[in-house]
Amino acid sequence: MGAQEHRQKAGRGPVTVAIVTVSDTRTPESDENRRYIERRMAELGHTVAAYRLIKDEPDQVAAVLDELAAALGVQIILFNGGTGISPRDTTYDVISRYLEKTLPGFGELFRMFSYQEVGAAAMFSRATAGIYRGTLVFSMPGSPNAVQVALEKLILPEINHLAWEVARKS
Repeated sequence: MGAQEHRQKAGRGPVTVAIVTVSDTRTPESDENRRYIERRMAELGHTVAAYRLIKDEPDQVAAVLDELAAALGVQIILFNGGTGISPRDTTYDVISRYLEKTLPGFGELFRMFSYQEVGAAAMFSRATAGIYRGTLVFSMPGSPNAVQVALEKLILPEINHLAWEVARKS
């Protein structure tokens, strides 16, 4: 069965997501990525079941990943922030240790789209995705433009298909 047939089987039903903003400086009031993701999910009929704002500390990243992967009904966790190469950027390091299956194409395509906008600096991004405990996990940079690129060009066009694939038993 090809991708088109899978998309048809997946349907257009609502998908339940959780948002995690990883930042040492943002507050819930200044988190424009949260507002953007919530707005886009609502426009498309999807549900945001949880929101967390955490510092880029390995123990906090691991704890929220465990918490949200265990949350009933959460199909996709959307992390934003902490994917760079500075010493404070640890989100990728933690998430990559937990992923049971990886989706290398997400990071590859994200960097390709980023390269078209920011040039060689795209190589600094450690955007990644995969599956942890039956939950899809996407980790993208924290800049608003990066979140929009990841959502609009990669995640939203396949959101139902992704959720359906992970939920399939055979």
